[in-house]
Amino acid sequence: MDPTIPALGTSQTPINESEETPCYKQTLSLAVLTCIISLVGLTGNAVVLWLLGFRMRRNAVSTYILNLAAADFFFLSGHVIYLPLCLINIPRTIRKILICVMTFPYLTGLSMLSAISTERCLSVLWPMWYRCHRPTHLSAVVCVLFWALSLLRSILEWMFCDSLLSDADSRWCEILDFIAIAWLIVLCVVLCGSSLVLLVRILCGSRQMPLTRLYVTILLTVLVFLLCGLPFGIQWALFFRIHLNWNVLRYRVHLVSMFLSALNSSANPIIYFFVGSFRHRQNRQNLKLVLQRALQDTPEVDEGGGRLPEETSRKMDMGPCAA
Repeated sequence: MDPTIPALGTSQTPINESEETPCYKQTLSLAVLTCIISLVGLTGNAVVLWLLGFRMRRNAVSTYILNLAAADFFFLSGHVIYLPLCLINIPRTIRKILICVMTFPYLTGLSMLSAISTERCLSVLWPMWYRCHRPTHLSAVVCVLFWALSLLRSILEWMFCDSLLSDADSRWCEILDFIAIAWLIVLCVVLCGSSLVLLVRILCGSRQMPLTRLYVTILLTVLVFLLCGLPFGIQWALFFRIHLNWNVLRYRVHLVSMFLSALNSSANPIIYFFVGSFRHRQNRQNLKLVLQRALQDTPEVDEGGGRLPEETSRKMDMGPCAA
């Protein structure tokens, strides 16, 4: 009844073979489809990493997007490794370690998305403070902190709960589980709250904000995460931490949540390039310019499809009170 042992990896005597075979085929098809989507997402996130890491000047927002793409890349890599191994009967401990490894970039990606939404919310509610008093390297410090905390939690979980070298310590496992679930809840509340504030200010604020491509990118990314990415965190918190005795149902729900989470991480690059290329109908578009437009924090001023000026958006991330 271990939650990390899939139904495909257990030897069962089917009561009705004609009923078990379609179930196996559906499970196998969903696993293969998830791997295909993950490979597509790996390619898209690799392009984003290459453009933001080596071809573009980074600012506060693009720093978060770069780290979000890195977290999605590692998360999808875990899908590509984990799902094929689930189709063969690998040891239970290896599966538990792989799940632990996959939760590391998942929590990091959720943290980055929450940080992006929170920063934009602060820039809307207190624009003068954001421009004049925001620390210059805040984005880099926050990203390093999130990566370090996520990695530390995963290492401690492996040492005290999933280690091959020592017996599991139930007390420390419960503490780590509580920290992880509390972290997940806090991040989701912050993400939903800050995104709701942005949406309200854009649609019905007393001083209505101009809708920029950056806000469209953020809101679409948050929406896709809530629909596709959040179920993975919910099932992980419920099924893998609260031990429910629904073995077959648990594995199917787990597989569906992995499919949705792969869809979420793969959709982020598509959102960037869709928003950046919207209303620009050139046959061949420079991916660098498309990504720049997706992160553009100024209203559209050129209806002819020309390149928007970048100077205004750069002022938001330059020195204090850049005018």
